[in-house]
Amino acid sequence: MTATDPALTALSQGWCALSLLHGKIEAHIERALQAEHDLSVREYSLLDVLSRQHDGEGGHLQMKQVADAVVLSQSATTRLVTRLEDRGLLLRYLCPTDRRGIYTNVSEAGLALLAQARPTNETALREALDTAAENPELAPLVRAVEGLRVPA
Repeated sequence: MTATDPALTALSQGWCALSLLHGKIEAHIERALQAEHDLSVREYSLLDVLSRQHDGEGGHLQMKQVADAVVLSQSATTRLVTRLEDRGLLLRYLCPTDRRGIYTNVSEAGLALLAQARPTNETALREALDTAAENPELAPLVRAVEGLRVPA
């Protein structure tokens, strides 16, 4: 393939459209979460991911798994965890079966904030998708997102 190959150009345009859609959605949700709950999208995502942990087999996530889930590096995730812990929204404790492991759970205050922020997140997501659907270049991607059925 050459740089002027139509397949390469279409692929590049598709990627640019997807990146644009993501950026528009994230920016809209960020503004809503910051304004109403003093949370960033990343902070909300981290609280959401960690709130889904459980005490059963494989129920607690390692930092790498958390980092992958919130799409951050491990070091950035650790800094984010520390910031939320400093705000009283997360708690860290030693793994009872492996003293080298550290678990991170959402505190009661974090769960309360998350419960308050969920409707804001959902509303902002819906608004961003509705607005993007008005753009003919983004409308097919919006339909694809709306059609996804991803297991929780």
